[in-house]
Amino acid sequence: MCSVGGGDFNLEVEEIELERYKCNDCGNKFGGMGDKIICPSCHSENVVKV
Repeated sequence: MCSVGGGDFNLEVEEIELERYKCNDCGNKFGGMGDKIICPSCHSENVVKV
């Protein structure tokens, strides 16, 4: 459980579903979320959703 600022906000890590991506430069497959997805292995932005 995470608590920020003493509020009533609870978030279980299992509730977050990450999109699956593949890097076209190094072939790494990974999970991510957000507007700008970057490969965690080679830091390329050349990724596609799988």
